[in-house]
Amino acid sequence: QVQLVESGGGLVQAGGSLRLSCAASGRIIRLNVMGWYRQAPGKQRELVATITSGGRTNYADSVKGRFTISRDNGKNTVYVQTNDVKPEDTAVYYCNANIFGYNAQDRLNWRSYWGQGTQVTVSS
Repeated sequence: QVQLVESGGGLVQAGGSLRLSCAASGRIIRLNVMGWYRQAPGKQRELVATITSGGRTNYADSVKGRFTISRDNGKNTVYVQTNDVKPEDTAVYYCNANIFGYNAQDRLNWRSYWGQGTQVTVSS
């Protein structure tokens, strides 16, 4: 069964950095767009950044110039390097990926998968 597992969250001071990782595993045939989203308490989940299999990136205005998304296609892994973090970056960060693979019913299909989330807390 396909799954996404995130790591790298934690507590960081304002102005500091964190690197989040998300590895996709399971019976994967192809990975398309991968990305990071975040959800702060009392707010809706929002886009942070996405990256295509060819390396094309897209960022939310709030993180442009501070966050960098990248991926290792050989490892089915996506990263986001967060620099100069601010208290407003505090949220649960979720990994997302569009994957062509075998699902829990052993059927081959395209599906959007989510990780379990990793907490990032920025102290002022």
